[in-house]
Amino acid sequence: MILKKIYKSIIHILILFVTIVCAANTLAQTTYPVRKVFEFTIDSSINPATQEYIEANYKKIEKTPFSLALIKINTPGGLVSVTKKIMTIIGEVSFPTVIWITPEGASATSAGAIIASSSHFLFMSEGTNIGAATPIQMSGDIKQKDARNKAINDLVALVSSLSKTRGRNPAPFKDMIDKGSSFDAKQAKEKKVINDIASDYQQILNLLNEKTFTLKGEDFQLIIEASAPLETVEMSAAYKLLDQLANPSTAYILFLIGALLIYLEFQTPGGFIAGSLGVVALIIAGIGFQVISLNFGALALLVAAFALFILEIYITSYGLLTMGALAALITGSLFLFDTDSAYLELNRNLIYSVVSGVAAFTIFLGWFFWKTRNKSQKEDEFFDLEGRTGTITNILDDKKYQVKVTGEVWKAESEEKFELGEQVKVDKVIADRLILILKKV
Repeated sequence: MILKKIYKSIIHILILFVTIVCAANTLAQTTYPVRKVFEFTIDSSINPATQEYIEANYKKIEKTPFSLALIKINTPGGLVSVTKKIMTIIGEVSFPTVIWITPEGASATSAGAIIASSSHFLFMSEGTNIGAATPIQMSGDIKQKDARNKAINDLVALVSSLSKTRGRNPAPFKDMIDKGSSFDAKQAKEKKVINDIASDYQQILNLLNEKTFTLKGEDFQLIIEASAPLETVEMSAAYKLLDQLANPSTAYILFLIGALLIYLEFQTPGGFIAGSLGVVALIIAGIGFQVISLNFGALALLVAAFALFILEIYITSYGLLTMGALAALITGSLFLFDTDSAYLELNRNLIYSVVSGVAAFTIFLGWFFWKTRNKSQKEDEFFDLEGRTGTITNILDDKKYQVKVTGEVWKAESEEKFELGEQVKVDKVIADRLILILKKV
């Protein structure tokens, strides 16, 4: 009997021991100790340079166990295709991603809001906002309405799924896409769009410590080690250049500068400097256009606008070609990035300012070359007076006269004296003074 009790006690102790060991193993498996934090900064549009910046460095981070990526974001939007690729990159890696909308005045608008939904943790600084993620504008065209609905439904399904996985409320994200809603930091926290409001890096670490998250279907608890260093991940010079070229405003202005320089080359052919610089500017703009989703019909209007400007040089249209060119320039500029695959658009004030500048520049060039040609014609006519005869129409003072030659009155000088109405001959002309030298017939 005593042996039986001892046996049962041993069994109970073994079961308790196994339970404790399993619990310890389970706890060890669900703990994610953060030993290094990598800080990224996105402070421009979401474009291929952004994707390469994230993708290349995420591959490097994979080689550092127990890392965490912190992305500081401030973006007006970008390409839908790039947005989805960045979301896929975040979902594929074996470490968590934290997105922080900062500093004050920053926003994660449109594509930025979609990317934010894919992060494991999401924070905002005071004075920031998130939302306005409707992909394209409503129009009266049925095909465009269908495209809009498909794009919205696709993004809503994607963001809803991700926000649920990350433990966030999917309804506000749906409103961001479907209704273009936007939320400030306090509203986002109340609606459970974000985890919390954070004003600095240390506060984020404190808020993250001991928080749970899901990574590839498995739950973990973050443990922020006190000695975890912060490493800033800089964008390389090549990616920075591509990032600038992928800015719609930069590419647009470069294109217009190139076109204007080529127009100037047509106005004053032979120098090749303006034309060469114009070609270089167009090539650089082309690199930017290559990575931005363009409306090619609008681009064709811009090309047609400058073709009309050039035709105005050779065809006397009394300004009609210039008016047509300006109309094409405005229309093309307004719809240049109006596509269903991008959140990009040109600032209207930029368009109107640029078009006004182009119009003023064109008018100035037209006036300048008209004046230059008139002066040239006048000089040609002046040199043609040599050897012709004329009539003294006025005696200004001793040795200075006014003489009528070929129907025009010119100033003249002579060592000889003439009477009013006397016939004289033009001996020579002095071009720099526009003075005729007279002698008796």
